Amino acid sequence: MAEQGTITEVRNARSMNAENTCIDVEINHPEYGWIPYSITDKDTDNTVDNDAVMALIGTGFEAYVPPTQEELDAEAAASVRGERNMLLLTEVDPLVTNPLRWGDLTAEQQNAWTQYRTDLLNITDQSGFPHNIVWPVSPAEV
Repeated sequence: MAEQGTITEVRNARSMNAENTCIDVEINHPEYGWIPYSITDKDTDNTVDNDAVMALIGTGFEAYVPPTQEELDAEAAASVRGERNMLLLTEVDPLVTNPLRWGDLTAEQQNAWTQYRTDLLNITDQSGFPHNIVWPVSPAEV
């Protein structure tokens, strides 16, 4: 087991959930100075004594504020865009930007890949975006 670092100062503690089982805080680490640190009820790392840190925090932490619907929507939209961008990067772009691979496809196959790419780019225009979207089917799966 690693030796525990002794923490004597904390600042900017705030709860990350309604149960107060996850606390984000800055600790003054003896080796690294002020660093961000998270305490959770499932933490198995023993390099910092979480009980001692919690004793320093006590009840002096900022209360949990649940995200607004706008924040939830923005997070969902970012997630969908990230997934879409990964599909473009890993599935579509290696094919359509490679003249040799693209040239080996029939006109029908090229049209299918062009449509798939367009459908991926237009995902954000779907009426259910970002929570209820229909993902296009890759021509590779057809």
